[in-house]
Amino acid sequence: MQEKPAPAVPKRRSNTQRSEEMRARLMAVGREIFVEKGFAGAGTPEIVKRAEVTRGALYHHFADKTDLFRAIVKAETDQLREDIAARTADVADPSESLLVGTKAYFASMNVAGRCQLLLVDGPAVLGPSEMSVLHEEGGRSTLLNGITRAQPDLPFAEAEALAVSLSAAYDRAAFAISEGEEEEPYVKALMALVLTAMTA
Repeated sequence: MQEKPAPAVPKRRSNTQRSEEMRARLMAVGREIFVEKGFAGAGTPEIVKRAEVTRGALYHHFADKTDLFRAIVKAETDQLREDIAARTADVADPSESLLVGTKAYFASMNVAGRCQLLLVDGPAVLGPSEMSVLHEEGGRSTLLNGITRAQPDLPFAEAEALAVSLSAAYDRAAFAISEGEEEEPYVKALMALVLTAMTA
């Protein structure tokens, strides 16, 4: 009679894996509560309770509620950049890439809670300067890349200033769309604005 193989012993997670999972859980739960209640209405007792962790675990990973919020907003801006980059990666024509990137931006910003986190609570909690840095590393970097691809002879300082100026229009449009406005008129308006600004 053939012997049954010994049952596989589940691999133990490393301390690093457990730490990463704990951090991810706190960020996921924190995001839910920040979106539901806003930054001011969110409390750390509710966050740790819903995440089923101790307060010590929260403060091991984040200095305070603001630090947790900052990490969540950074993750949102990173995801926005990745979403746009993924959609535009295989688009060879620079003008078409700007159009695809514009639509990708609106699609990514339409993720539930993202406009609130990045355009409403983020500036109020972290301040305009810190949010500007996060946007520079996020969606604005893809806009700057699109502008420099479409206008390679444009001095970088001008391209950067154009990206900063246009990103404000993109953000305002994203907020309007999140409030129920139709997307297509904003896509057309922004593309006209971008193309005019680059050829002025």
